[in-house]
Amino acid sequence: MYDFLSGMVAAGYLIAALFFFRFWKRTGDSLFLIFNLSFILFALGQVAVLVAESQREDRSWIFLFRLLGFVLLIVAIIAKNVSRQRAD
Repeated sequence: MYDFLSGMVAAGYLIAALFFFRFWKRTGDSLFLIFNLSFILFALGQVAVLVAESQREDRSWIFLFRLLGFVLLIVAIIAKNVSRQRAD
């Protein structure tokens, strides 16, 4: 059951990545591209949990996928806000 739910979460991450990729293609805004990459990293981390058969991702190298994804999200949001403030 854990494998099935983990696969569903990974599929959800990939669907979100596809939405952000579509928005990036439409607008060309780098924020959407970085969100796309972050959700791909989240999906890779979820798949790595399944492949490594480790249900404790907080104590393994697998956590680095999620950490990098969140760091990318934070940097993208800060960069977007800074660029918006400079435009004003």
